[in-house]
Amino acid sequence: MSFSYNLLSISFALLLVFASCEDNKKSSEAKTKAANVAVTDTISEKNNSEIKDDKKLPDFPKITEENAVEFFTKYGKENPETKVLITTQYGGIELELYQDTPLHRANFIYLTKRKYFDGTFFHRVVPNFIIQGGNSDLRSTPEKRADIGKDYLIPAELKNGRKHSYGSISGAKEYRENPDKNSIPFEFFIFLGPQTSTSHLNGNYTVFGKVVKGMDIVEKIADLKTGKLDDWPLQNVYIQVEILE
Repeated sequence: MSFSYNLLSISFALLLVFASCEDNKKSSEAKTKAANVAVTDTISEKNNSEIKDDKKLPDFPKITEENAVEFFTKYGKENPETKVLITTQYGGIELELYQDTPLHRANFIYLTKRKYFDGTFFHRVVPNFIIQGGNSDLRSTPEKRADIGKDYLIPAELKNGRKHSYGSISGAKEYRENPDKNSIPFEFFIFLGPQTSTSHLNGNYTVFGKVVKGMDIVEKIADLKTGKLDDWPLQNVYIQVEILE
């Protein structure tokens, strides 16, 4: 009887040990997974809280093809900022926006102050060529576009003669039915490729700024692994944009 009791006690104790080990393993795995996700989620979570603050902003009209030029001409005069910072989980990228592309500059500042870019990605990366930002596969992105005005374009500003060079920032463009080379307002790309890759860019895409600090970060993002069928990074590169001056 005593032997059976002792055997039962030992079996029960071992069961508790194994159960404890299993729980610790699951807890450890959960913590590791949480730590890996935390890096990219930090920006995303901050964005979600800041997006709610949009209600504190003035009530702006929805931007349309008809009112875009008038709106951004006025907005640009009232909001003269030219320095912005893009924050990613890989580091920061400082930009200077040009005064001689007033509509593109005003649009970028407007979207920054509306928190549009926060929570979007650098969604297209091509080594030795470009990284493109301002889009995502999150539901919040088309919702924000619809709220701001999803159907307007920014008229091309090409008469200043600016050309693409290492670190230049340009407006992305639709190819279909776009003979005027207008830019889509919500996406931009940073050029890092050789000058031999600019022949189809110069005169077709508006250059409206340049990177003044952080090209090492741009290079790092450009070299990220992408899907086999597209240029979308396997790990989302969250961005957050803020005004510096």
